[in-house]
Amino acid sequence: MFSPRSHARWALVLTLGLTALGAAVPQASAAKAAVPARDDFNGDGYADLVVGAPHGTVGGKAGAGYLTVMYGGPHGLSTGHRTVVSRAGAGVPGGPAKNEAFGQQFSEGDLDGDGYADLVAYGSPAQGGSVVLWGGPHGLSGGTSVPAVSTQTGDFDGDGRLDLALFRTGSGPGGGDDPYGTEATLWRGPVKRTGVPAATRPLGAASLQYVDVRGGTTGDLNGDGRDDFALSAYCGDGVDCVKVLLSTPSGFAPGPSVPGDGAVAVGDVNGDRRPDLVTGHADENEIWVAYGSAGGLGARGTWKRFTQDTPGVPGAAESDDRFGTSVAVGDITGDGVDDVAVGAPGEDHAEGVVDVLRGSRSGLTGTGARAFTQDTAGVPGTAETNDVFGCALALSDLDRDRHAELAAGAAGEDAGNGAVWVLRGRTAGPVTDAALVFGGKAVGAPYTKAAFGFALK
Repeated sequence: MFSPRSHARWALVLTLGLTALGAAVPQASAAKAAVPARDDFNGDGYADLVVGAPHGTVGGKAGAGYLTVMYGGPHGLSTGHRTVVSRAGAGVPGGPAKNEAFGQQFSEGDLDGDGYADLVAYGSPAQGGSVVLWGGPHGLSGGTSVPAVSTQTGDFDGDGRLDLALFRTGSGPGGGDDPYGTEATLWRGPVKRTGVPAATRPLGAASLQYVDVRGGTTGDLNGDGRDDFALSAYCGDGVDCVKVLLSTPSGFAPGPSVPGDGAVAVGDVNGDRRPDLVTGHADENEIWVAYGSAGGLGARGTWKRFTQDTPGVPGAAESDDRFGTSVAVGDITGDGVDDVAVGAPGEDHAEGVVDVLRGSRSGLTGTGARAFTQDTAGVPGTAETNDVFGCALALSDLDRDRHAELAAGAAGEDAGNGAVWVLRGRTAGPVTDAALVFGGKAVGAPYTKAAFGFALK
């Protein structure tokens, strides 16, 4: 276990047999495109990293939650260059509430068209719903409530402006119980800082009334110029799933049924310039790659399955590893083909491991895959039971050197305080020299039992 020194949903049970502090298992963030206005909150041309700490105590309210934006720069991240946001912040609607878990899920993009990315953070309905935190030359500031539990951003109508999808749902408790169902609304961009969109309409996806949407990602999965959804959801009978919705001129239609139970990412893992969909299926200790084609996602017979028993992938598949709990896609090696990071936070009594698989012109491969833990040479810290290293992942080029950095969360680190590790990307893959690790204390935020690193983007 590592205690950050000078290195510069509520109670987190990660169902891995991880002791819990009580929320759903964190889902993966997708790879972030090198488009400044998509993930650059202060407009300096560098991508930024968002870290969720949903169990943090704010204003004396346990589990109120907060998030931290770590700003990228020519030398990567620095713990001194960040913004911590909570309900106690100036201009943020509402106030800290016990067990709200503010910021446990978020989406991002330039909603108001001013050239700065904005961040939409989860908030409970009792507190007015989610909050849009507005980007600007000094980073995030202020906030506007939106009526949603979870959100996704994308250009869903193909007009070149970012839109906001709002999902309102209960929280299916599992164990054989039915979902509450999800209502969804599409806000067409631009969205004014007063919370007024250019237009609104129902999302029009009838299938959502049978599931509870929890998160997901977006991307143009069928090449028609409109973004589509890959949504993580609770689907009833104790089962989580992934739902694909394809945008059409008249609304959204169900896409292909893909294996998975929550973790989703979109990228190009075979270099053909068509989006591929990567899903994690932690219950089965596997990930799947649904390759894109000229007509959208290819036939199921073209999809590929990877496990820790796949040749070249380090380790061996074991029932409690939870391989596929998190996935992230990005070009670590700088060869123009995206690679895939996979979290197995249940590995070795929930110490956790991150496996990095390489993309190639023939697709994702186990050849040359590498594993990283807190016991890997050069990685700060020591692996300990219930650290859940790899429970959340992100891949993003934080220093603009054409190599994506690997960020890995360990929400159970230091008995639930949590921490995040960042490894630099290089031609050979992630490297451990100049590795950065930080927790809530290092960024001047409440850190005791905060589950810092529960979510990353």
